Amino acid sequence: MAKVCTKKSYPSRPRLSIHPVEDDVDQMEHGSSRVHSLCGDTASELQGVVSADTSRSSFTGSGGMARLSHFIWVVRNWASHRWHKEPERPDSFLERFRHPELKQASSRESCAQSSLGNPGQARRRKAVVFTKKSENGTTIFSKKEEKKEEKKDEKKEEKKDGDKKDDKKDDKKDEKKDDKKDEKKDDKKDEKKDDKKDDKKDDKKKEEPPKEVWIMDPAADIYYRWLSVIAVPAMYNLMMLITRACFNELQNKFITLWIVLDYSSDALYLLDTFVRSRTGFLEQGLLVKDTKKLRENYRNTPQFKFDMMSLIPTDILMLKVGFNNPELRFNRLLRIPRLFEFFDRTETRTNYPNIFRISNLVLYILIIIHWNACIFFAISKTIGFGTDTWVYPNISHPEYGRLVRKYIYCLYWSTLTLTTIGETPPPVRDVEYLFVVCDFLIGVLIFATIVGNVGAMISNMNASRAEFQAKIDSIKQYMQFRKVSKDLEHRVIKWFDYLWTNKKTCDEKEVLKNLPDKLKAEIAINVHLDTLKKVRIFQDCEAGLLIELVLKLQPQVFSPGDYICKKGDIGREMYIIKEGKLAVVADDGVTQFVVLSDGAYFGEISILGIKGSKAGNRRTANIRSVGYSDLFALSKDDLMEALTEYPDAKKALEEKGKAILMKDNLIDEAVANAGADPKDLEEKIVRLESNLDVMQTKFAKLMAEYTATQCKIKQRITNMEARVKTLRVEDLSEVVEDKKDK
Repeated sequence: MAKVCTKKSYPSRPRLSIHPVEDDVDQMEHGSSRVHSLCGDTASELQGVVSADTSRSSFTGSGGMARLSHFIWVVRNWASHRWHKEPERPDSFLERFRHPELKQASSRESCAQSSLGNPGQARRRKAVVFTKKSENGTTIFSKKEEKKEEKKDEKKEEKKDGDKKDDKKDDKKDEKKDDKKDEKKDDKKDEKKDDKKDDKKDDKKKEEPPKEVWIMDPAADIYYRWLSVIAVPAMYNLMMLITRACFNELQNKFITLWIVLDYSSDALYLLDTFVRSRTGFLEQGLLVKDTKKLRENYRNTPQFKFDMMSLIPTDILMLKVGFNNPELRFNRLLRIPRLFEFFDRTETRTNYPNIFRISNLVLYILIIIHWNACIFFAISKTIGFGTDTWVYPNISHPEYGRLVRKYIYCLYWSTLTLTTIGETPPPVRDVEYLFVVCDFLIGVLIFATIVGNVGAMISNMNASRAEFQAKIDSIKQYMQFRKVSKDLEHRVIKWFDYLWTNKKTCDEKEVLKNLPDKLKAEIAINVHLDTLKKVRIFQDCEAGLLIELVLKLQPQVFSPGDYICKKGDIGREMYIIKEGKLAVVADDGVTQFVVLSDGAYFGEISILGIKGSKAGNRRTANIRSVGYSDLFALSKDDLMEALTEYPDAKKALEEKGKAILMKDNLIDEAVANAGADPKDLEEKIVRLESNLDVMQTKFAKLMAEYTATQCKIKQRITNMEARVKTLRVEDLSEVVEDKKDK
């Protein structure tokens, strides 16, 4: 076979354009590259075709037709590839995190390797390899050999195509797995982010203080004010609904006014429902402020159903029936318990409860008479005005046609009937008889209620006066029986009159006995503590001691000319002037040395029993009341009882008393600085002896009880021994057998 290719016929080409193609063919043969891209580049493919054809110099010579057909087939594949593009796949997981430069590089590599998926490109590369060998070895192939080689190449290409398809399937599976993994990772990341957000929200909620919710405290003043507000629409509906329903003339004249008042009351009812749902209640002594608990508590109350029924808009039916039917709003009367609650709260708050009770009773009677009058007019309208003597007269008469006359006549008739006074026209029809009988029964009950309640109220109002008068009568009887002088009797009566006119008849202990000790102490502190602090010896004392002493203060009232104490009397009490004037007088009772007024005190040294005092526990002056005087008295026994729990305070009081006596030169320092007072020691010894006697008597009782119990036990033991001696062996065996059988 002649050599066709020479260096002249196949001029040398630059090697740079050939090496990349060889590298691609090597990658295709070894199956190392699994990246398939469909981004065919027109310039690169045409350049490859031109390079393949130019490497063969021309389409003439040996294998020219094969080369021509091969060229046409490559061009057709290229055209079909350009006109039928496949859609791009979504980015893989790795491409999401690639840098833009890496993405561009990967896209270039995929474009460079996309030619592996086209058989024309493979043929072109094969042709390039063929020309390279021909250039190196200058080998000449025949047509048969070329065809064989082409068939072999086609088979190889088919195998490679199958391998590529398998690789594509594997790649798709791998990509699906990667996508699933990516999705799972993304879901986990999203869950972690959500958890972090939730944690942050929870932390913020914990950090943020809870929102304050408005709660109505039933013990506060605002709750009572709200009751006074809601009582107005309740009273309006109670009085006016029945009036408008019976007296049509009243309803027709003021329709606009009634509409405004009705829907204003409905708005207040709705607001009252909200207030009730936010009204607190006590749980374990604390006010509940949880809105859920408050709503549940409100739902469980029986009043909740009535409140809901009172809010039903039954007046919608007026659109069909007409606005002249206010009886459709009778469900608003179910809110009346709020009115009664307002009355109860007012009775506990007012300073004049008896007067309020009487006025409240009168109001109830007027409401009943009002309703009865409206019902009488409605019955007369149903039967017919003027049809008989019992019903309301004919309204065609101008005198009885006026609205005011209609209401006053019915109210007069109702009052006479319910108070059982009578003097009304007798009934004629059966319905009239039944109505009058019911009215009489109601009137009897009302009359009995009025008499009973008014009598009880009057007796309660005069209870204190009756009790006080009973005391005066008993003292008068005693003075008459003992034949007391008229002057002294007159002074006693004047003293009682002073107590009654100045409202000082009540006994504080009797009044406060029902209160707990803490409240008693607070009331006493509020009333007497400032007065007690004015005493010099009690200044700077412990608060506990002052509270104890405040509870032990006894009020006393002295009339003009009475001696509080006289010189030489034994001092058992100290006095604090609350109101009035006292004079320190001479022995004659006329000469005044000093006048003591409000806040002054005396007798504090005598109740302390300070050792070394020249006066001892005797009074050193005469003190007489100028007018009526109110004093607080603290006894020596009460003071010493309180000081037993406060030994430090007792020492401090004694030191202050000594300082006062030394200042006035009324103390014997030698006796004060000496040891214990022998009198005190004697008193202590006497107390110890008495206590020892008590202990000996108790011990003797215990010994007697002990000996008595010993004797009883000995007797029981001897009795048991005697019984055991009388027992036989047979009896014991029977007992053992009985136990075994059981």
